[in-house]
Amino acid sequence: MAAENKHKTETEAKREPGYLPRLQLDELLEELQVRINAARGTQDRIHNLLEAVLSIGRELDLPQVLRSIVEAAVALVDCHYGALGVIGKDQKLSAFIPVGVTDEQERIIGHLPEGHGLLGELIRHPKALRLRELAAHSSSYGFPPNHPPMHSFLGVPIRVRSEVFGNLYMAEKRGQPEFDPEDEAVLQTLAVAAGVAIENARLYQEARDQQRWLAANAEITNRLLSGVDEERLVELIVEHARRILACDLALLAIPVEGSDSIRTAVATGIHASIHRDLVLPRNGTFAGAAIAAGETVTSVDVQSDPRVNSDPARRWEGLGPAVAVPMSTGGEPPVIRGVVVLARAAGGQLFAENETAPLRGFAGQVALAMELAERRRNAEQVALLEDRDRIARDLHDLAIQRLFATGMTVQSAMRFVRHPEANERLLRAVDDLDETIKIIRATIFGLRRHDTEPRPQGLRVRTAQAIENTVPTLGFTPTLRTEGFVDTDVPPAIADEVIAVLGEALSNIARHAQATAADIRLTVKSSEVIVIITDDGIGIREGGRRSGLANIAARAKKLNGELILDKPAPGGTRLVWRVPLPSN
Repeated sequence: MAAENKHKTETEAKREPGYLPRLQLDELLEELQVRINAARGTQDRIHNLLEAVLSIGRELDLPQVLRSIVEAAVALVDCHYGALGVIGKDQKLSAFIPVGVTDEQERIIGHLPEGHGLLGELIRHPKALRLRELAAHSSSYGFPPNHPPMHSFLGVPIRVRSEVFGNLYMAEKRGQPEFDPEDEAVLQTLAVAAGVAIENARLYQEARDQQRWLAANAEITNRLLSGVDEERLVELIVEHARRILACDLALLAIPVEGSDSIRTAVATGIHASIHRDLVLPRNGTFAGAAIAAGETVTSVDVQSDPRVNSDPARRWEGLGPAVAVPMSTGGEPPVIRGVVVLARAAGGQLFAENETAPLRGFAGQVALAMELAERRRNAEQVALLEDRDRIARDLHDLAIQRLFATGMTVQSAMRFVRHPEANERLLRAVDDLDETIKIIRATIFGLRRHDTEPRPQGLRVRTAQAIENTVPTLGFTPTLRTEGFVDTDVPPAIADEVIAVLGEALSNIARHAQATAADIRLTVKSSEVIVIITDDGIGIREGGRRSGLANIAARAKKLNGELILDKPAPGGTRLVWRVPLPSN
């Protein structure tokens, strides 16, 4: 009876509207829960997207903005690896900011991507690209050695207004074989916000840099008006350029008068001492390339730049992007007074047009400073010559004439003097007046002749020319480094000996050393002059002829100096020739 009543109850319940079996109800509840969770996930993702947009919008420093964008993108699409590639003017990647790769992995992988293969596909076709297996794409070149494995891929372009600034690259979706359309939509939304953040950071950086350039120009103008020393002014200008453009090294190279060489007059930043006072031929140097082109030249990696074939590679070790701006004062043809060279560490940001444009104006400011200083010196020289002419005229027209008249008066008075001793004294006075007139005439002649004679070349120029003359015989260009007051503290006789020693030593290297490089250092201290010549040849053979070295030693002995020969650690020969300078 009870069973019959239960069956009747269930039968009646099934006939009631809205009745659902328990199993179907559980399925509906599970589906509802899934949809609720999906809605919550979507809500969380939108919330995270808004947080990311606000986060990157707060930053104003461009490098930090770019890294914040990549980090936010990796978190939003939940992947292992991400990167942002900045597109340069050559349609290659000028900067690459990876996330998810350790510093050790970056070091092992080596050179960062330049925009070939699959990364270049987004540069050539700036639209979203989603792949389940990136190696299967026709543009994929594979990975370099030691690169972590990657399969799924998602890339979207970043546009700043109508310009494609760069691309976001995401790889290895966590827990899924590929990125889904929702990931693509989220990343595209973030890319739009990234474009706005990048534009704001650019505008802020340009405004800040413009303010710095204006402040620097104002300081330089004040220094010019106050008549500051030219060398100190040039150092100040170069240091301003390095600081404003956040460079690691700044140089000022100037042409050596009377030769085809350039000398690094100013160097600030890392390894500045290696560059300072270095004399090199224009051909084969980065600064020389700017002089030859007559315009700004840039390099992605100055260490491997083909225009730097004769520049010592160790000078640029650890440096990458570089720019060289000639200092021209205008005119036809323009006069290039030197070159400002700036470099950043390897892997640093390339020099953009918005950075090189004010730098060109700043280089013109350097040239103007040098021209004004030269005109000031010329004006002072003219004033000095005019003053000498006035003194010479006054001595000739007034002093000499009066002395001559005085002498004539004394001679005419001698016939009235009868005392022998007095007569003798008057004769001595007349002789003294004649001698004084001769001295004054010689002084007048010296005043008028002093600046009309040609000035001899300095030892620095003569040394550079002597090195250039040996290049065809050597087959390479030696490097020259000078230190001290080379042109002013070395007497002409010792300078002649220095040139002779240099020529003899380089001739020996060409004939016997089988060297491929040589380094020359000319140092002038308060008490001596030192010439150090080092080559990478086979060294001095035992029992070989030493007539050339004997001549060099004899020249040192004649001047109370010495010659020292030794073998540096890498091999070759080091010659040290030192002689004392005469005391003042």
